[in-house]
Amino acid sequence: MTSTSVHDDDDSVGGLKKDQMSPLLFRVSSQNCVQQRRRRPLDDQTRLSLRRQQSLSKDIGRAAAETYLITRLSITLLRYLGVGYRWIMKFLALAFYAMLLMPGFLQVAYQYFFSAQVRRSIVYGDQPRNRLDLFLPKNGDGTKPVVAFVTGGAWIIGYKAWGSLLGFQLAERGIIVACIDYRNFPQGTISDMVNDAVQGISFVCNNIADYGGDPNRIYLMGQSAGAHISSCALLHQAIKETCDPESVAWSVSQIKAFFGLSGGYNLFDLVDHFHSRGLYRSIFLSIMEGEESFKQFSPEVLLQEPNIEKVVSILPRMIIFHGTIDKSIPKEASINFVDTLKRVGAQAELVLFEGKTHTDLFLQDPLRGGKDELFDYIVAVIHASDPEGQAKDAMAPPRRRMVPEILLKLAHDVSPF
Repeated sequence: MTSTSVHDDDDSVGGLKKDQMSPLLFRVSSQNCVQQRRRRPLDDQTRLSLRRQQSLSKDIGRAAAETYLITRLSITLLRYLGVGYRWIMKFLALAFYAMLLMPGFLQVAYQYFFSAQVRRSIVYGDQPRNRLDLFLPKNGDGTKPVVAFVTGGAWIIGYKAWGSLLGFQLAERGIIVACIDYRNFPQGTISDMVNDAVQGISFVCNNIADYGGDPNRIYLMGQSAGAHISSCALLHQAIKETCDPESVAWSVSQIKAFFGLSGGYNLFDLVDHFHSRGLYRSIFLSIMEGEESFKQFSPEVLLQEPNIEKVVSILPRMIIFHGTIDKSIPKEASINFVDTLKRVGAQAELVLFEGKTHTDLFLQDPLRGGKDELFDYIVAVIHASDPEGQAKDAMAPPRRRMVPEILLKLAHDVSPF
């Protein structure tokens, strides 16, 4: 019988030599370390970094999709407009105007994409442009008043990011701003735009408490075409509420005041003016769904309908602003609207700004920094019943200048609006 003896060998373990064991132990040790690292909970800083990376990745994806959509719609729009001398000159003037204000635009764009105060592209409906941006105050203590803002853009180039400057500056005063996007022509026509605005306002009224907003202190604001769209949304909702209050998703009573900036409220009076400015009658009629729809989407005309008293009685305070040398929409549009509002018994006031153009009030003046009469007026209305807010307004530092004065003056002179 042959016996097999087992003896210790200093240079081997289980048949493996030690020089073979070392890399094996290293691999096992490395795998254990990796598993331990995987099991180790992430710290707050790492989580925040990962969230920012994911958010940036989503933003890039959205930007690519929206760029494609805008390019496709722009091509469609050019088929409507044609490429005539007037539009070429307007495009060149717009490019020069944007270049003059570019120092300010770049600062706002950087803040828009990288500030933790912004919640971008919150979905409020099922259409492609049913998105809104929220601009939140840094101080999150207590509930905040809210401005639901509908930007302008001649019903063609409106975009929620155009309200970023307003959003950041109001957020500095403790006011939440919701910039509501909507379908533009040719993606949608006026009824689509108004429906989108109604849905966006409804989302704000019903969900803003989740973001620290006060659902009982909501203010509606629109600029240019946005003033027209938002005033239509408000009036249509008031009519619907008086006819069938059970069917509405939000109440006009939640809107404390309406701020209309440089808007047009009577399409019958504006069609010829826009035609002379290059927004030709055929295009304007396509946007507004034909002349037979003018009455339905002209708040000034709707207010003159018989039996309108009940609708007027639930309208909020209507504050209408306009520059006296506005070429895009003449000041008479606001003057006539306020006269009609007062005649039917609504609480309305008109504030005219001497020597201001269509864009001075919304862009050049805010980019100038320092005191701003329009901004101060809006903040004063919002904080009228808030002593703490008024005290903070009184102590607020002057807003910083974002564009040199010489560029602002040139922009004022060359503005195609």
